[in-house]
Amino acid sequence: MLISVLLPARNAQATLSEALDGVLAQEGVELELVCVDDGSSDGTRDILAKASRDRRVRIVQGAGRGLVEALNLGLAHCRGELIARMDADDLVHPHRLRLQAGLLKAEPALGAVGSLVRCFPRPLTPGLARLEQWLDEQVTAQQCRDARFVESPLVHPSATFRREALQRAGGWQDHGWAEDWDLFLRLIEHGFELAKVPEILLWWRDSPERLTRTGAVYRADPMVRLRAHYLARGPLRDRPFDICGAGPTGKRLARALELHEKRPRCFYDIDRRKLLARGARVLHASELPPPGDALLLCAVGAAGAREEIRVMLAAKRYREGRDYLFAA
Repeated sequence: MLISVLLPARNAQATLSEALDGVLAQEGVELELVCVDDGSSDGTRDILAKASRDRRVRIVQGAGRGLVEALNLGLAHCRGELIARMDADDLVHPHRLRLQAGLLKAEPALGAVGSLVRCFPRPLTPGLARLEQWLDEQVTAQQCRDARFVESPLVHPSATFRREALQRAGGWQDHGWAEDWDLFLRLIEHGFELAKVPEILLWWRDSPERLTRTGAVYRADPMVRLRAHYLARGPLRDRPFDICGAGPTGKRLARALELHEKRPRCFYDIDRRKLLARGARVLHASELPPPGDALLLCAVGAAGAREEIRVMLAAKRYREGRDYLFAA
């Protein structure tokens, strides 16, 4: 089975050669490498021209209009049944594609698979260290499904997709928020599952210039709008809900959901001084009833809060994914 590796690059001369070498060193698979030069003005074009001496490498010239257009342009030139994403500044294990293709073959319900990741260079900032740990805890299809409104459960350049899944979900789209998270949520909406090979197969580079740090679509407010959009047309479409957390995080989510005409019946919080939030009552967490028809959205931003909430809800026989979801 042919695997198409889709790698967009823009002004990536400092890191591109290592990324290309890692892809071309993949073992045990038939691959093609489709590189989209998205309007580079440095030495990227020369590096790609040299790489194209390998018959597996094809270069596509982009117009410099951004990642979403570059990805869809590259996808149109991919011939494989599987489409593997790779970024121009990351490093990859030589068995990545073989292992991911094997998992997709073994699990027909999966639309995309990722892997565990290691961020570099180290040491990491505390926030990035927490993100890395969280990402590596979401492995199974159920874990990825339950976690899908916290963050993107798969790291985009670690993912390998079924072409059929990409096409049914509509490919990459630009809605003013993170294109990768948006795609993964649409894959789940279309009935596909996500999961990971439980091994470190991608080394994910962090730098001040990384798009997820500099791009406006990756900031906090667009991410809240993204959560609200997919919650409103998915889990909350025909179901009442409450919000656990009457602080800034919970109220921000409630405000975004109001734009979809979705309002919580009430909020729950550990602070007894809070009485109203967004016009709804705030009840103490001890008043939380047994699980019923309403979905509980947990939106608390403090470090360690998710673990504390899980313990509390487990004692009340709430099941994650069925009775409650985290959305922060």
